[in-house]
Amino acid sequence: MPDGADAPLPSVPLFEAVLSVGTDLELRTTLQHIVDSAARLTGAAYGTLGVRSPVHEGPTEMFVAGGGTPPTRAAADDEVLRVPILVHDEAFGDLLLADRARGPFTDEDRQLLKVLASQAGIAIGNARLFEAARQRERWIEGAAAVTTALLTGEAAADALMTVADRARILAGAAAGVILQPTEAGGMRIVAASTDGAPHGWGASAGPSGGAAGSLRTAEPSLPSGPDGPPEPRSATAEARPGAEAAGAEAPATPRGPSPSHHNDLIGTTIEPGSAVLTQLLGGEPVFIEDSATDPRMTTHVRARFGPSMMLPLQAGGRLIGTLALPRRRGAPTYTPAERLLATQFASQAALALVLADAQQSRERLAVFEDRDRIARDLHDLVVQRLFATGMMLESTRRKAGSRKVEATLDQAVDELESTIQEVRTAIFALQQPPADAPTTFRGKVLRETAGAAAVLGIQPSVHFGGAVDTRITDPAAAHLLAALRRALAAASRRTGVTRVDVAVDARATLPDGREGVRLTVYDDGATDSVEAGTTVTWQAPLQ
Repeated sequence: MPDGADAPLPSVPLFEAVLSVGTDLELRTTLQHIVDSAARLTGAAYGTLGVRSPVHEGPTEMFVAGGGTPPTRAAADDEVLRVPILVHDEAFGDLLLADRARGPFTDEDRQLLKVLASQAGIAIGNARLFEAARQRERWIEGAAAVTTALLTGEAAADALMTVADRARILAGAAAGVILQPTEAGGMRIVAASTDGAPHGWGASAGPSGGAAGSLRTAEPSLPSGPDGPPEPRSATAEARPGAEAAGAEAPATPRGPSPSHHNDLIGTTIEPGSAVLTQLLGGEPVFIEDSATDPRMTTHVRARFGPSMMLPLQAGGRLIGTLALPRRRGAPTYTPAERLLATQFASQAALALVLADAQQSRERLAVFEDRDRIARDLHDLVVQRLFATGMMLESTRRKAGSRKVEATLDQAVDELESTIQEVRTAIFALQQPPADAPTTFRGKVLRETAGAAAVLGIQPSVHFGGAVDTRITDPAAAHLLAALRRALAAASRRTGVTRVDVAVDARATLPDGREGVRLTVYDDGATDSVEAGTTVTWQAPLQ
């Protein structure tokens, strides 16, 4: 062999090493194969492969082979082999070998390692392409699943929860949260899904079966205190004129079924003035390497998280909110590919939310139109016929010669008038949007009785006398509603209740002669072994 010529490479061991690094398409497995093959090929007892972060300088992950001794900083050049690994001319990581059992590393070892490193770059490139394709496929399937779920008619809070939970799983995040703008100019977390790991909060079961917390709307319920609903002091309670404020309680906060665990991310608010709000409210994505130390983050929960993405949920120029995906402290920073895929997912999810909202609006409109038709039919046909029948009975009563017949006809006329009032109340209820809070006093009374029906087991009968919406002012209305809640709560605690009648009369005259409003609530339940029923009366002046 001529002097100076390179020594021939050991083809069989090198060939086997090259084959081993390309046998798997999973990236992490491929990286471990590379460092293992390099150590085996050169006879090194210790080897490492440090992978550089695609986001910031310095290695983020280390793959180790062998149980030898790591090299010291003072190690000689022939005691350590260090070769960079390039993937498409991009520095991917550094392969380091040390503690060779057969003495110092040779030029042959260095040449072998360079060949292996070049083949490793190709294998890593293929593994990265495969992983990127799989990751893109998962995000596409996730976006399709979210779209399908939202278009099946989920409620608004459930729809936001679906987006947060699916995004958290796809991103490998510690939590997925949805923030929406507040009236004060900040943003508040309205839905949150967590991975159940100990981050310092509790969690409740979510749609995916994992641990999650979600925005919960309390169902209408009867007012109650620490010991339950208060009972009236007597069978008949009357608020004296001028003293109604002292006897009426403030409206109680509705309580619904509370989860066994509480997610304290819900309700967390980014207050106005925070540096990150300008970007979020402007629909710009925000990428954070460490939530705990980033000065833009101001919430009390930021110390729990590390890398994070905050992505706008925006479609058709409409900002629905922000999707935030924080990871645990110390977790890998999101790569550019992950940021791109998550941003595309957020855009798709926002469009699905808008479409789902439009679909629900169309369905609500169809329900309202049907309700209006039923209300018109009731008013034009049923009420008019009942009224005509009542007139006929009234005319017949005047012609009757028997007191017994007159009494029977009087009772029939009274029953018809009560039925007409019931139908008119039903017509009014049909004209109220079921999902919206009522704005009229009549609607608020109907909402209270409808909420109490779930506890009572029966629907209370409601009667209105006079122009209750125009005559009853706000202060009197608030006290009356509080008295109604107390009375319904008391009725719910009595046994054998099969009938509850509620009457609101805006034409009442108080004992001192002033015009007033009177509330009467009757139930037929047993009280202290008395089966005669209970009547609760509340009254107050209109002014």
